[in-house]
Amino acid sequence: MTATGQCLCGNITYEIEGDVMAVAVCHCDHCQRQSGGAFSTNVVVSPDQLTVSGDIATYEDRGRTGDDVYVLRKFCPNCGSPIVSLLVGRPEIVAVKAGTLDDRSGVQPNVQVWCDDKQPWVDLGDIHAIAQE
Repeated sequence: MTATGQCLCGNITYEIEGDVMAVAVCHCDHCQRQSGGAFSTNVVVSPDQLTVSGDIATYEDRGRTGDDVYVLRKFCPNCGSPIVSLLVGRPEIVAVKAGTLDDRSGVQPNVQVWCDDKQPWVDLGDIHAIAQE
């Protein structure tokens, strides 16, 4: 499988090669703020599957404690579209923002995380929830 995507203005483009590991919905407070919605939907791949083109900016998200960098949030400096999130403690995965895919029709979440922050009106059915520590 090959998937492509881009930011809103088209300055950042990317390509994903191969099958994705998961499609994860993240309910954490920071993903809600970054996405402007109740959660963020992410296509999880390994770094070697992803090629990004364009001048991408990075925000160092220090998580709930504000101490160490927890997530590197990559975005378009022109239009502000979030493109990928890199979890500092999990270098083997990259979370690509599903809303930036050129074809989103096949995106089907199969896992959800940070459910303690999930908005009470969100019901994603029986999608597997992973407990976060």
